[in-house]
Amino acid sequence: MAGNAWINGYLEAILDSGGAVADDQKVSSPAMRDGGGGGGHFNPTKYFVEEVVTGVDETDLHRTWIKVVATRNSREKSSRLENMCWRIWHLTRKKKQLEWEDVQRKTSRRWEREQGRKDVTDDMSEDLSEGEKGDTVGELTQCGTPKKNLQRYTSDIQAWTEDNRDKKLYIVLISLHGLVRGENMELGRDSDTGGQVKYVVELARALSMMPGVYRVDLFTRQITSPDVDWSYAEPTEMLTSGSYDENANDVGESAGAYIVRVPCGPRDKYLRKELLWPYLQEFVDGALAHILNMSKVLGEQIGEGHLVWPYVIHAHYADAGDVAALLSGALSVPMVLTGHSLGRNKLEQLIKQGRQSKEDINATYKIMRRIEAEELSLDAAELVITSTKQEIDEQWGLYDGFDVKLERVLRARARRGVNSHGRYMPRMTVIPPGMDFSNVTIQEDATEADGDLKDIISGDGNSPKSVPSIWSEVLRFFTNPHKPMILALSRPDPKKNITTLVKAFGECRPLRELANLTLIMGNRDDIDEMSAGNATVLTTVLKLIDKYDLYGLVAYPKHHKQSDVPDIYRLAARTKGVFINPALVEPFGLTLIEAAAHGLPMVATKNGGPVDIHRALNNGLLVDPHDQWAIADALLKLVAEKNLWNECRKNGLKNIHLFSWPEHCRTYLSRVAACRIRHPQWKTDTPADDAVYNDESFGDSIWDVHDSSLRLSVDGERSLLSASYGCDPAELEKAVGGNGDPELQDQVKKIMSKIKKQPPKPHGTDNNDKQNDASGTTMNKYPLLRRRRRLYVIAADSYDGSGNPDKKMLQVIQEIFKAIRSDSQMAKISGVALSTAMPISEVLNLLKLGKIPATDFDALICSSGSEVYYPGTAQCIDAEGKLCADPDYATHIEYRWGYDGVKRTLSRLMNSHGGEDDKRSKKSTSIIEEDFESCNPHCVSFMVKDSAEANSVVDLRRKLRMRGLRCHIMYCRSSTRLQVVPLLASRSQALRYLYVRWGLNVANMFVILGERGDTDYEELISGYHKTVIIKGIAEKGSEELLRTSRNYPKEDVFPGESPFVVYVNSGNFGTEDIMGALKEASKAAFGM
Repeated sequence: MAGNAWINGYLEAILDSGGAVADDQKVSSPAMRDGGGGGGHFNPTKYFVEEVVTGVDETDLHRTWIKVVATRNSREKSSRLENMCWRIWHLTRKKKQLEWEDVQRKTSRRWEREQGRKDVTDDMSEDLSEGEKGDTVGELTQCGTPKKNLQRYTSDIQAWTEDNRDKKLYIVLISLHGLVRGENMELGRDSDTGGQVKYVVELARALSMMPGVYRVDLFTRQITSPDVDWSYAEPTEMLTSGSYDENANDVGESAGAYIVRVPCGPRDKYLRKELLWPYLQEFVDGALAHILNMSKVLGEQIGEGHLVWPYVIHAHYADAGDVAALLSGALSVPMVLTGHSLGRNKLEQLIKQGRQSKEDINATYKIMRRIEAEELSLDAAELVITSTKQEIDEQWGLYDGFDVKLERVLRARARRGVNSHGRYMPRMTVIPPGMDFSNVTIQEDATEADGDLKDIISGDGNSPKSVPSIWSEVLRFFTNPHKPMILALSRPDPKKNITTLVKAFGECRPLRELANLTLIMGNRDDIDEMSAGNATVLTTVLKLIDKYDLYGLVAYPKHHKQSDVPDIYRLAARTKGVFINPALVEPFGLTLIEAAAHGLPMVATKNGGPVDIHRALNNGLLVDPHDQWAIADALLKLVAEKNLWNECRKNGLKNIHLFSWPEHCRTYLSRVAACRIRHPQWKTDTPADDAVYNDESFGDSIWDVHDSSLRLSVDGERSLLSASYGCDPAELEKAVGGNGDPELQDQVKKIMSKIKKQPPKPHGTDNNDKQNDASGTTMNKYPLLRRRRRLYVIAADSYDGSGNPDKKMLQVIQEIFKAIRSDSQMAKISGVALSTAMPISEVLNLLKLGKIPATDFDALICSSGSEVYYPGTAQCIDAEGKLCADPDYATHIEYRWGYDGVKRTLSRLMNSHGGEDDKRSKKSTSIIEEDFESCNPHCVSFMVKDSAEANSVVDLRRKLRMRGLRCHIMYCRSSTRLQVVPLLASRSQALRYLYVRWGLNVANMFVILGERGDTDYEELISGYHKTVIIKGIAEKGSEELLRTSRNYPKEDVFPGESPFVVYVNSGNFGTEDIMGALKEASKAAFGM
């Protein structure tokens, strides 16, 4: 640096310029010039500071400048200047590098999307005539007329009217994070408790009041932390009671809207949303239990004894979308999604700022896990509700799972009845949020609106009028409280752009002279206790107030209640003020609607939802949030021109009804009704536990008779039947006859009549090979699962290098059976299931090798969850006496499944050559080939020849989504197989199907795993079931093909520590060790 004196001089000029206040003067503002906001010429020094120093935003640069200024020693000062110069250069270089990487990523993504559209065109054109082929290509290469498409879509939708009153719908809403309660909402307490909380609570209330809606459940997380109010630990909270209609007729005790709180994760901690991801599976299982119970209750009240399934499951935000996708799949009911804010859009904004690398962003915000949850939500959703059209085009358009052009083509093909080979794009619709106007008081009298505040607030406190306390709290900040009030209401989040507003106000003298500024920035006790981002914004605001000497002109109260917000709007309207939302991007802008309802004109960002609000209300001005001069000009114009102010006020009040909750709910229910409404199709008249003795449901296993004896022993003598099994029936009947209990005698006679008709079924591991025949010696009409109190699920993925099951898998199965049978009490109430990636033929061969009868298992979950079998059950035996899969499960998982499209696309992707990111380059060998023996109608299976060259699951899933294919992809059997099953099928979802279908609660299941396994292994760990992980039984898994380092880590999928997970040490998986682990898991979960 020696000799480079010009650098010292340049940096000295930067220091003398007064910090990071810039004045590039791209558009010279009359307000600023008149207000003395700085000269009207271009200042290169300030431009350098703004574009370079402020752009990279290293927070301690300013402190360094101050030290330099204070340094007297010339050599030390020169050294510090040199150091600061290099830092600025490094930060600028880093920002440019991030921008370059972003451009490269977007270019690659654009190429992939175009390639996906080309593949879709080639595949789907085979089913069309020559003329239709041209239509398809044309539709994919150019957009149609949006207005015509919208008119065609909306013309098919019938408005929701009073004629639907007899429907009695059950609607489920999910908003997982934050603090959710019906009264005294703590909005602004943290970044998770904001507008979304208010929105979902008011939506639940409004929907419950609509004709045809019987009950609305809003699911959220139960929190018992001492850091929050006790009300958040209440399991349920009533929002509205619908027990009586408007004519005072009793409509049922369960009607209305309720908040249902489901425990998940640490019970005594309030977790921010970024830390909730590992516990979502627990939330799914808890919510599923409540929904099934409520479906039974509603069935008794309004369903004439038939289960009343949810009409729709509506998710709010990414975490709820992940949960709703699994619940929708388990229950086979439609899913609706509202994103509120989107991860990809946030990632783009953060990368543009250049402050953090993508890795740092992901570590802070868990952004990649959030994006995957949003992609999964798109896979499962029937309908996506947005607040604005901009959200569809510019935000959802960033996702792999949504392509506007492809969506139009698929919708047109569906309308013509042409096969799309399982391709699907969710339908998007714009429904502006509603608002509750019940607390809105409008001052219609203009003279009263212009009234002097001296008539309302008297200095001696003896005003005859009732003054809201929040008014005094705000007005105490002002030297002259009669001036028009500029009101901003948001949490102190950097993206809300409050600091730019304060700069605009501080640098515009005419605006300062005409108006006051009120900043309602949430609630705070101590700035040091706030999150880093919020604390930084608030500290900056206070420094700016001091810098521009805005004392007496700016109000920033520390506390306010939710009930104070309408009064704050009214105060601003009384003073003929203006409401402003200067956010960098605003997904919708609910506060703009609230302000308009109170008669406040608006100034709002031109990015996002405010554009649509302004189009509907025409009650203000839109500005570039980055241009502080434009912000000041707009505010000054509305404050100074009274005619314009009155016109904007009247326009807002005239059109505000478009955003009422009844209007929103009518549109909402009309759109949902146009979806493909579905619910479980299986027969619901399967005998339940209290009717196990009917002819068609009687089981013949020893375990079943023992289970029946437990139910009949009213006096605690449980050995009555179990000790007598196999004895002379006449002696048993005679023994029971002396009991004197007519009901007990009648039940025993029914059981003995069945025992006389059918001999006991052989049971054990030492019988001959005939026992392995799927049909067995006896037959039950229905699976025994419906009578089990526990289910042990063996899901150990123990395979050798060729993908064949090794001896440890058989050993684990045999030891688990021994452990269960070693406890007679456990054996009476327990069933066993095997869950594996192998097809049924290989499973039966394995069991035959180990001399284990297939009929020892209550269920066999095969081919990675694409088939479920119940050995020894008539339901799973075909006309030839062979074992066949559960037909109800096959129907259940058929949703959005395209076997041919998946097989053709995967073959092309895995065996293609060349391409932008193709690792295989010019190699001529194929990576995969079809595994015909493992394929079935709901499983496409391939042999993997070289796993080192194979694409990761995340990469394949992304490419399939771009082509409109929704499915579940996994590598299995030590990475020797690639299997694709339907979206609703998986080994973990198959367990929830058993719960929904047969009533065996997931919380009563024990899943036995190894330390590693197939790529769906992670899904089996977390949830309400108990997990026993046996170390050392799986030498090699397939996890290395699940995701890359660029994606989210496994810690974002399942928790590192959980009371539901127990480990068995390597090499010790004998009967006693397994039994000890099972008991430990039971006790740990019970102690939760």
